Amino acid sequence: MKGIYLAIVLAPLIGAILAGLFGHRIGRRGAHSVTILGVAVSTVLSFYVLFAILSGAVAPFNETLYTWGVAGGLRMEVGFLIDTLSSTMMATVTFVSLMVHIYTIGYMHEDPGYQRFFAYISLFTFSMLMLVMSNNFLQLFFGWEAVGVVSYLLIGFWFKRPSAIFANMKAFLVNRVGDFGFLLGIAAVVYFSGSLDYMEVFARSDEIAGQQVEIVQGTHWNAMTLICILLFIGAMGKSAQVPLHVWLPDSMEGPTPISALIHAATMVTAGIFMVSRMSPLFELSEVALSVVLVIGATTAFFMGLLGIVQNDIKRVVAYSTLSQLGYMTVALGVSAYAGAMFHLVTHAFFKALLFLAAGSVIIAMHHEQDMRKMGGLRKYMPVTYWTALLGALALIGFPGFAGFFSKDAIIEAAHASTIPGAHYAYWSVQLGVFITALYTFRMIFMTFHGKERMDEHTRSHLKESPAVVTIPLILLAIPSVFIGWFEIGPFLFGGFFGDAIFVAPNHDVLTLLGESYHGPLGFVQHGFATASVYLAFAGVAVAWYLYVKRPDLPDVVRQRFAPLHRILINKFYFDDVNEKVLAPATRGMGWVFWRVGDTTLIDGALVNGSARAVGWFSGVLRHLQSGYLFHYAFAMVIGLALLIGWVLLAR
Repeated sequence: MKGIYLAIVLAPLIGAILAGLFGHRIGRRGAHSVTILGVAVSTVLSFYVLFAILSGAVAPFNETLYTWGVAGGLRMEVGFLIDTLSSTMMATVTFVSLMVHIYTIGYMHEDPGYQRFFAYISLFTFSMLMLVMSNNFLQLFFGWEAVGVVSYLLIGFWFKRPSAIFANMKAFLVNRVGDFGFLLGIAAVVYFSGSLDYMEVFARSDEIAGQQVEIVQGTHWNAMTLICILLFIGAMGKSAQVPLHVWLPDSMEGPTPISALIHAATMVTAGIFMVSRMSPLFELSEVALSVVLVIGATTAFFMGLLGIVQNDIKRVVAYSTLSQLGYMTVALGVSAYAGAMFHLVTHAFFKALLFLAAGSVIIAMHHEQDMRKMGGLRKYMPVTYWTALLGALALIGFPGFAGFFSKDAIIEAAHASTIPGAHYAYWSVQLGVFITALYTFRMIFMTFHGKERMDEHTRSHLKESPAVVTIPLILLAIPSVFIGWFEIGPFLFGGFFGDAIFVAPNHDVLTLLGESYHGPLGFVQHGFATASVYLAFAGVAVAWYLYVKRPDLPDVVRQRFAPLHRILINKFYFDDVNEKVLAPATRGMGWVFWRVGDTTLIDGALVNGSARAVGWFSGVLRHLQSGYLFHYAFAMVIGLALLIGWVLLAR
């Protein structure tokens, strides 16, 4: 099996190398052929591994493949941990990536950077696989930073656009903030456990939880709480949680296929996976879980509000990702790690579907993304419309669709939890259902229904996207509709993840919910006894009334609630605070450190100052080297006299 695991992770890397270094020789067809083949091999093998582990034909694998270095007993290694948690992520990442690769043939066919783009997205897949397959913190950090670097390259893929360069730099800098916390967390793990290996750290978790650390004099923190909060700061950056969320909407500057890959199955899911993998640590700190819970609930509700006022079709879907990541984080905070992973999987399919459907619309609209210039596309693009509608129904949690099972499970878990902040989280995710339905069907109605608002030239050329674009939409729509029926029982109540996830008995809300679980059909029926289904219906109804029945009303509402609308349009002023307060303050601190620390102290006093001191002292010594013999004889006599005097005094 080791050979299969290596093939899974290396196949996309080989494709990326061939397309990146030899793309000019093998051409466009060669570039997409080698990368799609590599990801296809990885996909087939990933599903084989998943089913083999689930059937018991293959035991979980945890082995070191290569020792990079040893320092003072600390081993730095490359190795794989393949269990139900990692194999689920491997299958999800590779399948969505394969759909994106195929879709890219149609979306990027006229782009001059065609080969380069395929090299990047294949490298992205390799980086994410290295992250999820790791069995130690060093390899985890490698994958963590690798997806960050490739996302920087992809967000700024159209590097001649100033907005793209600003967006990729913003993503890079914001993630550096989160990664600084993440690196400190790993350092704390090493300090308290003496190891980078997951299993060794988990085995010493009780010992770590019993230790205290004094960060500020007189203030003691539990060591495990410190470690978990620092690790979660890293997750806040990668998985775009408030306040480190500001980079994700701007990542829309990259081509649509990479938006789908980032938002559905790679970078933003890394934080959710990492916290799930670290469940043996997080379960020993209720303070850390409470922090995770409150941050996730805040993101789920308030980022959903921003989706209501967006007019760029891709940005609506982007804010939807922010909100849904908040739902997953809430699940982590209430110790429903399996629920977070379940929503991650279902969300990967319908979010990739919605992004790729948005890209199909953008192709038909000649790269116009403003929904105010669309409308009535349903009759021109039937495949795109129906697949987008299915994705939208999954996103809002329409009964029976994939998103219904995973989202409602998170809401119920938050309701049953006793962790501090659970009450706030429950109402945030519950109200978020209405908001999700409102902005999702606002997008559907403005894009596909109502009056046609595009110019005559665009209207005359409207047509359905080619098969290379629509086939991935259909293949993603199928699991978006049906996967919840098959996976809710095993994922949430059937011990699907086994020992890969640890939950303390006093936090086990999923077991509590499982006592009243009577199959997927019973779960759907139970949904009609809760408020969430009716809140979703209400959101759809309000969107229909405002954007189909009375399209004149949104302007009236905007004028009547102008202050609130201004706050939402300005994204709660997070960007203003970052750009007008934090960035100038940081630059000011940098200037002070440069002038005082670097120029004055290091260059002035230490480097140049020491050189001047040596020069002055050398000038003094130079006068002693006169070249006259009697000067040297006189110095020898004086020295001899001083030496004899010192010897006599010593007696």
